[in-house]
Amino acid sequence: MRKRSIQLFLFAFVFFAQNSFAQELYMPRNIKEAYAKGTRSMDGKPGKNYWQNHGKYTMEITVDAKTKIVSGTETIVYENNSNDTLRNLKIRFVNNLHKPSAPRSGVVSPDFLSEGLTITSLKVSGEIYKEDAKGWGTVGNVKLTKAILPHSKTEINIDWNYPLSKESGREGQIDESTFFVAYSYPRVSVFDDYNGWDRLPHTDRQEFYNDFNDYTYSVKAPKNYVVYATGDLLNPDEVLQPDFAARLKKSYVTDEVMHIANEQEMKNGLVTKQNEWNVWKFEAKHISDVCFGLSDHYLWDASSVLVDKKTNRRASVQAAYDVKGTDFVASVKNNQYALDWFSNNWPGIPYPFSKMTAFQGFADMEYPMMCNDSQMGDPKFAQLVQDHEVAHTYFPFFMGINETRYAFMDEGWATTFEYLIGIAEHGKEEADKFYKSFRVEHYIQDPSTEEDQPIISMSSQVSDAGYGNNSYGKASLSYLALKDMLGDDLFKKALHAYMENWNGKHPIPWDYFNSFNTATGKNLNWFFNNWFFTNNYIDVAVKNVAKNSVSIENVGGFAIPFDLIVVYADNSTETIHQTPAVWQANQKLATIDFKNKKEIKKVTLDGGIFMDATPKNNAWPSK
Repeated sequence: MRKRSIQLFLFAFVFFAQNSFAQELYMPRNIKEAYAKGTRSMDGKPGKNYWQNHGKYTMEITVDAKTKIVSGTETIVYENNSNDTLRNLKIRFVNNLHKPSAPRSGVVSPDFLSEGLTITSLKVSGEIYKEDAKGWGTVGNVKLTKAILPHSKTEINIDWNYPLSKESGREGQIDESTFFVAYSYPRVSVFDDYNGWDRLPHTDRQEFYNDFNDYTYSVKAPKNYVVYATGDLLNPDEVLQPDFAARLKKSYVTDEVMHIANEQEMKNGLVTKQNEWNVWKFEAKHISDVCFGLSDHYLWDASSVLVDKKTNRRASVQAAYDVKGTDFVASVKNNQYALDWFSNNWPGIPYPFSKMTAFQGFADMEYPMMCNDSQMGDPKFAQLVQDHEVAHTYFPFFMGINETRYAFMDEGWATTFEYLIGIAEHGKEEADKFYKSFRVEHYIQDPSTEEDQPIISMSSQVSDAGYGNNSYGKASLSYLALKDMLGDDLFKKALHAYMENWNGKHPIPWDYFNSFNTATGKNLNWFFNNWFFTNNYIDVAVKNVAKNSVSIENVGGFAIPFDLIVVYADNSTETIHQTPAVWQANQKLATIDFKNKKEIKKVTLDGGIFMDATPKNNAWPSK
């Protein structure tokens, strides 16, 4: 009994020692407070006091193809699960970005601009509010006469309309009779445990932060328009002619790529029910957003793919594109491969949704169950872009990432999965070449101070190269470096622990750090500090070569993996791989000892995708 008690004590001591590691990393005051309040835990899991708010959205949306006006009536049952009394209601409407007064990262054309949101009716808990949204930015404030008490619900009713911008980006008019309608409804902004209300204005650079809500909504569209949307189509027989409804239903259970509607069928008005207006009904639950596209001439392909072998669950795979959209001819086939690969390899978690639709537009942008991708005239590059957007399914949609503040928490992972699936699709040599040219080269060859800001910097506070490289390339390199150091099995175990901890919730960077520390049983804070909290860059150099050892200087500071290629006097060659662990004891200098006693003739450092800022000092004798 005494031995058992000692064992339990030692286990508890080791557990709490391991989980105190996060205190070594810098934390802003508000993040410290969240951990102190117990809404987040040092073991990487949501704390015992964790909460998040929730909305149940019922919406009736109409798209007028002639006036290009989107209008809607919505009811939100909003749950305040916090311990705070909410005396104001923050309403977010991203499309107010199109207002002339909205902050943006660059110049836009007149076709991008619009009047923004008009609210024709607003009620909260039955009380009428005369809010003039003309003065709102992307976040508006409603001062409540009756506060929303802790752990209570309230009902919000909003009638609204706004014009689709003529110039399309992430949403808007694709052509005269094709529209992508995203961020199209007023929503309650996130109220969370570490910032309270999310008041940050949206710009065209930062992305999104949403609660997980339930949506039941309809889209009223003119005759001959097909609507493609987030969620399950509830009434195919009410909006499609029988043959086309049958084709769609068959596509849900087959691997065959089916042409649901071709160019001639769309032109001849054979596809939809011939009512002046058709009402398309959709439903999606516990999801962070919904969006839709519609067109009266797009081609429509569909099939499905098995995404969960344990349950035999399939996901619908669809594509909507113009007859000139050559990049999209293979879209369904490519997404069948992608959904299967992501489900079974990296991240190795079954695709969580019932559908994925690729819609031809302009943005190269992800949405829950949809991506809005542009025609590039390069099918191979288009496949990579589609892979990247579909990879976002996991980050930020499976995990409720705050992209606005911490874009590296989703863009970095999508870039990593894009690279890994690229190896499977095109081979490592080609994937490496693309990754270096597209994700790393411009970063490492530009020595400006924008490039070397710490990754942990809030995404809303960095711009241009600083935003792009922190969010995509540098963050991805950190994840790949950690994968190299831990090995695939332990890395995947930790990744799955992190994802299981925070699926459907709102993780922040420290939850990632803590989850990996706990799941691996290692103190990785030296690594996280090195990659996320410093001004490091990639630059290693051969410092000294002795008879049985080589010293490597880490000039730039990042803890990267590399190959040491040694040519001996007898012209035999040896490649010695070093994981980032080589820098744990001393992040500036590493000495590699050799067991054999051969005389060294030449030494070369090769970082692979970890491109070096000054490659001329990566060899000895120097060139």
